Amino acid sequence: MNPPSDTAPGPLPAAPPPIAAQLWSLHDEASRDLFGVLEKVAALGYPAVETISLYGHAPGAVRDRLASLGLVLCSAHAPFPAGEKAEAILDMYEEAGADTLVWSLEPEEFADRATMLRGLERVNEGAANAARRSLRVAYHNHFAEFRAEFDGRTAYDVLLDALDPAVLIELDTYWAHTGGADPAAVAASLGQRLESVHLKDGPARGMDDYMVPFGEGVVDVDAAARANPGVRWNIVEMDRSHHDMYDLLGRAYDHLVGRGLARGEV
Repeated sequence: MNPPSDTAPGPLPAAPPPIAAQLWSLHDEASRDLFGVLEKVAALGYPAVETISLYGHAPGAVRDRLASLGLVLCSAHAPFPAGEKAEAILDMYEEAGADTLVWSLEPEEFADRATMLRGLERVNEGAANAARRSLRVAYHNHFAEFRAEFDGRTAYDVLLDALDPAVLIELDTYWAHTGGADPAAVAASLGQRLESVHLKDGPARGMDDYMVPFGEGVVDVDAAARANPGVRWNIVEMDRSHHDMYDLLGRAYDHLVGRGLARGEV
């Protein structure tokens, strides 16, 4: 285990970023009752959420429900708005109230450098399409970006160079650790390009991991949370867990807000 560090390197921002919950944590329940899930998340104290889907609801209805609960949509995980579906994706999430769309390349796209670079064309096209509506695109990592290497460099470093500078970064600190990187060092290196971080803890073995309360896994969540004072959102995501998910999210909220690593209001 790697307990949270009270003396982790890196500055602690004077005004920490607000906390948000990534709704993938509650995906199964949200697929049946999204609005009920939003109500429960708001009751935990979270001021914002990041969606993974609208689950068939009209975008305007989701926007209105969020507003009625005092929740902000910090960003939305949605496919990069490129190709023939670009305008439909942008229409949906603009109406829902998102200003940032976040997505990833597929694991198989890191088979070689040329394949990855072709995939990044989709990301850059999506960013250009979004910009025409004053929306933004961010790239979210898993662990293949850090495990794959091309010409002695990690795929993630090559990816950062190839992305249009307008593409923001959402760093999943857990998957960076799983890929063999130091999440705090990566976060610090990204400067103002780092829009948000995903924070979670667990064994850091692979995609089937079960998440645990902060401090009971191998990730130094505190160090990752404090590494880059320019981050706009600290987003809690628990992909799956043997713990009750609402209890886990509540404990994460208390940990981050209680330690001054995030704030409970926007």
